[in-house]
Amino acid sequence: MISKFINFLLFLFFACLSSPGIAQNNTFQNSDGSLRGSTLLLEKGDLSSMMVTGISKFLDRELSASIQGRAKFWKTDFSNPAAYEKSVLPNRKRLAEIIGVADTLMPDMEMEYISSVSKPAEIVKTESFIAYAVRWHVYGDIYGEGILLQPRGVVKARVVAIPDADQTPELLAGIMPGLPSELQYGRRLAENGCQVIIPALIDRAATGSGSLRLDRFTNQPHREWIYRQAYTFGRHIIGYEVQKIRAVVNWFDRQNKEFDAPIGVLGWGEGALLGFYSAALDTHIDVTLVSGYFGKRENLWEEPIYRNLFGLLREFGDAEIAGLIAPRSLIIEYSGSPDIKGPPLALPGPVRLRASAAPGKIVTASFADVNSEVNRAQQLTGSFKSSIHFIHDQEKLTKPVNEQSLLIFLKQLRPEIKSLSPSGKTPLNVLAKVNPDDRQLRQLSQLEQYTQQLIQSSRHVRDEFFWHKTSIKSPEAWRESMKPFREYFWTNVIGRIPPGQIDLNPRSRQILNEAKWTGYEVTLDVLPDIYAWGYLLLPKDLRSGEKRPVIIAQHGGEGLPKDLLDKSNQTYKGFAAQLAERGYIVFVPHFPWRGGHDYRAIQRKANPLGLSVFSIILNQHERILDWLTAQPWVDSQRIGFYGLSWGGKVAIRVPSLLDRYSLTIASGDFNEWIWKNATTDWPNSYMFAPEYEMFDFNLGRTFNYGEMAAMIAPRAFMVERGHDDGVGIDEWVAFEYSKVNRLYNKLKIPHKTKIEYFNGGHEINAKGTFEFIKQQFNWPVDK
Repeated sequence: MISKFINFLLFLFFACLSSPGIAQNNTFQNSDGSLRGSTLLLEKGDLSSMMVTGISKFLDRELSASIQGRAKFWKTDFSNPAAYEKSVLPNRKRLAEIIGVADTLMPDMEMEYISSVSKPAEIVKTESFIAYAVRWHVYGDIYGEGILLQPRGVVKARVVAIPDADQTPELLAGIMPGLPSELQYGRRLAENGCQVIIPALIDRAATGSGSLRLDRFTNQPHREWIYRQAYTFGRHIIGYEVQKIRAVVNWFDRQNKEFDAPIGVLGWGEGALLGFYSAALDTHIDVTLVSGYFGKRENLWEEPIYRNLFGLLREFGDAEIAGLIAPRSLIIEYSGSPDIKGPPLALPGPVRLRASAAPGKIVTASFADVNSEVNRAQQLTGSFKSSIHFIHDQEKLTKPVNEQSLLIFLKQLRPEIKSLSPSGKTPLNVLAKVNPDDRQLRQLSQLEQYTQQLIQSSRHVRDEFFWHKTSIKSPEAWRESMKPFREYFWTNVIGRIPPGQIDLNPRSRQILNEAKWTGYEVTLDVLPDIYAWGYLLLPKDLRSGEKRPVIIAQHGGEGLPKDLLDKSNQTYKGFAAQLAERGYIVFVPHFPWRGGHDYRAIQRKANPLGLSVFSIILNQHERILDWLTAQPWVDSQRIGFYGLSWGGKVAIRVPSLLDRYSLTIASGDFNEWIWKNATTDWPNSYMFAPEYEMFDFNLGRTFNYGEMAAMIAPRAFMVERGHDDGVGIDEWVAFEYSKVNRLYNKLKIPHKTKIEYFNGGHEINAKGTFEFIKQQFNWPVDK
């Protein structure tokens, strides 16, 4: 009897030792509630908000440090002008790519008069010049339009006089009221013997920023409306308009074969920006005058988004761009910039639809900042520094393109000019009136139509870039062939941040104790001021020495890790908790998208550095994987990723580059992504949305979701798609997924990919996906 009682006590003792709860507490957790191998997490603040703040601080430092980092891109040779031009040619080519110069100008373009039976091309005649309405073919169906001022005498110089975006050519020519006569620099140049083209620019109004067919309009400035759709294809409103200016310069150059005259470019505000970039690219331009623009660009992220240039500040500030103009003459006039406090006012209606424009302001730079950048430009141009001239009124602002500056500009073009001719009378007898509003919408429509056709034509470009350079032989060979594409995608599209040389410093604390799993909050150091944060769910039946599959469960925009634990949440359905209950180890990282401009400013700060939000996210996931794979309870060969919405975006991008993820499920996001970003003919396009940070430069010519998923192959990949999910439409989702399905079939691994459609919306379904995980990871094992 006694022996039976002793045996019963021994049974209870060993049963307690093997109890899941007791084993976990003894094996995986310290006495203070932290995980073994970590210290106790003591932070009590809002870790989501703190993450955004830390990322922003990191990028602020990178922006400041970018000035010192540019030297490695330059190999200047000052031995003579020809040697110098040759030495900066690679930099000039890279600048052209950055500003979106991606199309070849029409050869032998001729200037065309715009006229009809009832409306002559001549707009006005004065004693000094005749003004004509003109247009010129740039490429495709894109034409530049503006005014030609033809002097009555011998042409002394040929000049492109560029207005600010909110000025019309007629203002600079003195044909319309609104600009003081002394600032009508187009007219004054013509009165002094210059042949002048004044181009019309895309302005900052919003009247045409939308779709008449959809009856959906935005408050995006016209410049942003074109910027958004063009950016995806490696184009840009800046590149489009620089090419319009360069086409005029080419026409001038051909005219010089009959009668030679120097070529100049000058402008104010947005016109100065365009003239500045045009002169940096086109060596036919002899003299450039920049007014109300030149200065430091490290705060480019605060300017209007239509000035956002991916990768600019890695290699170029204004001083470096000035170096591309040297040894030709550059005149920098310190005048006030256009006063732009933000986009047009929101339209009536729902905020998300009617207030989608990005914030951004243009303010006049301080004299100290402009002077500092001028000094830097002169230092960078070495023996050619005398080609840079700085005009100011005893360190105060001058009037834009004033008479003194015009005289200096003309003297640089024609040294024999000693003074300006007297100002003529403002033209009053207008022969033919031009409607600037009609011209604006015509110019806007041409750029939109040209860009929209890139949605279709870019598919062929991507095929040539990706699919035509690969051969499908075996899963192992395919994996190897993806390496250069991953390198390109990470470095040139997303932007790579070198891994930080700092310790992981894991901190944790127990926060949940559920029936089948224990929850811990975990933070890991990634880069200075940047950390990863998430919830770790450990099943209670996990035994010492056992290794299990891990699922990274990613929430969407505005979400938090806790949202994936709540089974009453109709979007997520507690799918992280469901997986933990099935015995999977689950980690729920935080994605720092909480809406508002603080998060979006991260993308704005990152882009000029050649980076994006996903540059940060990738580093976070590398550190998460480093930590997880070091844990004794993790099967490093079975780590999967399952994300919804924004988490679906992470699911496409991160596993395509980090091959330690052996399974990926993209829910509520997989799409014909290029179409979704750029189309103006679908109401749920990002063209109409406030997510102005969404666009990736040149993605459309390199990678769509099909190509990203191809970089995941031959690892397991699945798409979860609700028929009623407004992020896309079934037809386009199926179109893009068909490329993935074909690839896996040709690789003879059709079981490794799947798409599940279900009757539902933007939500987790957690049916076919759970079965897919079980099949691929062979877990849990059927008993």
